[in-house]
Amino acid sequence: MDRERSGTLAADAASIGALADPVRLALYRYVVAQPEPVSRDQAAEAVGVARHQARFHLDRLETDGLLASSRARLTGRSGPGAGRPAKLYRRSPREVAVSLPDREYELAGRLLSDAVAESVRDGSPVLDAVTRAFAGYGRAAARQAPPAEPDADPLDGTAEVLARHGYEPHRDGDRVDLHNCPFHALAQAQTDLICHANLCLVAAVADEVAHDSVTARLEPQPDRCCVVLESSQASARRPGDLC
Repeated sequence: MDRERSGTLAADAASIGALADPVRLALYRYVVAQPEPVSRDQAAEAVGVARHQARFHLDRLETDGLLASSRARLTGRSGPGAGRPAKLYRRSPREVAVSLPDREYELAGRLLSDAVAESVRDGSPVLDAVTRAFAGYGRAAARQAPPAEPDADPLDGTAEVLARHGYEPHRDGDRVDLHNCPFHALAQAQTDLICHANLCLVAAVADEVAHDSVTARLEPQPDRCCVVLESSQASARRPGDLC
């Protein structure tokens, strides 16, 4: 879902894969444990490897987005004869996480905390605020997706947006099942709340992409998301399905 904080699954997996090398992992752990940025010489000495080897691995960690660098003179001197600034390494501000199947607990936490804050601020019921938060995210996700072809099937278009956000949609005729719930563990603990929030998010995507031609409704099953999509002409929406 919210991939701005890290990147695509492939990019995140590649970054984490860079730590499979034991020397690279040791250098990464050393750098992030220090209160200040460290030089190649400091890292090499701490881990017990040659400077050229530390340089190679530190630069690879920077390329993969796990470390960031800057330059500074360690002697504190400036002007002629002070020497070239040293390259210093620190933890990158980028967050990297890989979950298989795709889970979005950070997103759920942010949307739920936004809803609670809104409820405290203006006195609105918490569930109403949750509805607005998740529906708002669904609308934004749909608007940010590449535009569909003019003659695209609205059910397919809705499924394509949800596929980009980890729902694993599978179409069967006029129906789409969502084989993955990005909020699975939360839905196990707080089923009514999270299934309602999920319905609001998915329904907002459907409304934005397909307008009135696709219906989202609740149909909980233990092995998939609690929400299903149907072409509106094939669906009989019940009051409990409404977001």
